[in-house]
Formats: sequence, structure tokens, C-alpha cells
Amino acid sequence: MAQSSLHEISDSGAFTRTASTFRNFISQDPKSQFPAEFGRYHLYISYACPWACRCLAYLKMKGLDKAIGFTSVKPKWERTKETDEHMGWAFPASKTEEPGAEPDPLNGAKSIRELYELASKSYTGKYTVPVCYQDEVLWDKKLKTIVNNESSEIIRMFNSEFNDIAENAALDLYPPHLQAQIDETNEWIYHGINNGVYKCGFARKQGPYDEAVKQLYEALDKCEEILGTQRYICGNSVCEADIRLFVTLIRFDEVYAIHFKCNKKLIREYPNLFNYIKDIFQIPGVSSTVNMELIKRNYYGNLTTINPIGIIPVGPVT
Repeated sequence: MAQSSLHEISDSGAFTRTASTFRNFISQDPKSQFPAEFGRYHLYISYACPWACRCLAYLKMKGLDKAIGFTSVKPKWERTKETDEHMGWAFPASKTEEPGAEPDPLNGAKSIRELYELASKSYTGKYTVPVCYQDEVLWDKKLKTIVNNESSEIIRMFNSEFNDIAENAALDLYPPHLQAQIDETNEWIYHGINNGVYKCGFARKQGPYDEAVKQLYEALDKCEEILGTQRYICGNSVCEADIRLFVTLIRFDEVYAIHFKCNKKLIREYPNLFNYIKDIFQIPGVSSTVNMELIKRNYYGNLTTINPIGIIPVGPVT
């Protein structure tokens, strides 16, 4: 099994993302295996990863900061063991080593890989977190294990299962009357945009790249058209689909346009989309999830098959 997203390439040269593996669910039911409890869970993230940062955005927007702690890894991958060549997410040795990143406060782990191996001695998948390019790590301090590493499920838990202890419990980003529309919107945004930029950037042949770029800009054009008639992607109130879209759009001009060859048109050239991301950025809690310095250092510094020299572009300044 691939141990990073860089290895998820099919024989046709296309990027094919594998599924997450830890899929337990936290519930309001106090009798469940993983009940929603104050101080029991911890979120591991990387500011570089859009999947991770949508979890962090929910944590902030719902007012769960006091109930659920979070820790960010360093942006640059490092060797995770002396016995093999795996490169992955690592924690700094001190709080001053890497601004924005912190040592693991719970297990003293040196890398995310160690957390996966603590949770399962037989684990052979990717060592990812809310930091990686796919999933996130929601850790149970009581049972000392990973509850879930699938961001789409973690945000649903944060939205509803912690409302008894959330400071902003009234915020519902997945309201019943919009759920069918949100699910449908998530589907085409994921394939065309969220994962679409990776299909462009990780493609190893011209054909898969051309197809991915076509689908990406068809989806962006569709968003631009929708946002010409309403404030948010599913209507006039912010919802789950907006947060899932925002985390990709905020990285687009700085990273994907250059690094992943998504340069047909920049987000700033879409008037509605550009105003839309500025609108969401100003929602309380959201701006603190965007650390553009760490985002750029991660993408340009780690993906050496795309950028072998590792030079980080100075712009654009947004």
C-alpha cells in the first residue's frame, strides 16, 4: 500500500487516491465506544493540508477549542525511522524550533508514523494526519488510539456530536433541509476541484493531466456561475460545502496554479470566487487556519518529483 500520496499513481499515469482506514465515529451517546467528552480527543494537523485545515476550521467555528486540543506538525517531511527510507510528517523537538508547529504533547511521538503504529501494530497504510494530502488524525487520549483519519467524517462529528460542549452549538453547517444539496455539491467539487488539483499536479502523463485540467476548470466555471446569483455555494448561508471548497481555493493561486500546473486561469481572475474566499476568510476562526508560509514551504519543499530544486516562489502576494 502507498505510504504517501506521491505513490498513488495508476499505470495510466493518473493520480488515484486511496481511502482512509480509521473510520470510528464519536457519538453524543454516552454509552458508545467513543462518546463526546470534554478534553478526551486531540486533533493532529498540518497547516499545509487542505483536508486537515477544514477540520481545524470546524474546530474553531464551532467553538471547540477548549474541548479538543490540536497540534500541528512541521511542514517539511523527515525520515520517520532509521531502519527504512520513509519520509513523513514529524514533530519539532521544541516549541521554538518551528513556528506554527509543536512537539507531540500526548505521547512524545517524533512523527505521525509513530502514532499510527501506537494505534495499530499491524498498520501498513499511509502515515497521514489532518496534515497530509488526504486524511487527518483524531486521537482518543483515553484509549490511546486513532478514532478517525477521514476529514469528511471528522467535520460531521464536530458539527453535531459535540454540541453539548461547543461554545457555538447553534451553528449547523449540515442542516437537514440542505443535506441532499450539500452532498451533491460536495461530490462534484471533490472530484473536480479538491482532488482535481492533485490529479493535475501528480499526473505523470499528458493525457491524464489534460483531462484533469478540463474537469477542474469546468467545476471552477460552475462555481463562478452559481456565486453570481447567491452568496454561498448552496444558498445564502455558509455550509459544509463552502468550507470544503474554501480550503482548496485559498491555496490555488499561491500553490496549485504554479506547482500543480493549474495555470489556465487564477482565482483572482474569477470576480465571484475571489470575493467568496475573502468573505469566508473573514468568518471568525477561519483566518487562523491559514498559514501561507507553512503551506508554501510544504508543497514546494516536499514534492521533489515536481519541484526537485525546492525553490519557493516569492509570490503572488494576495
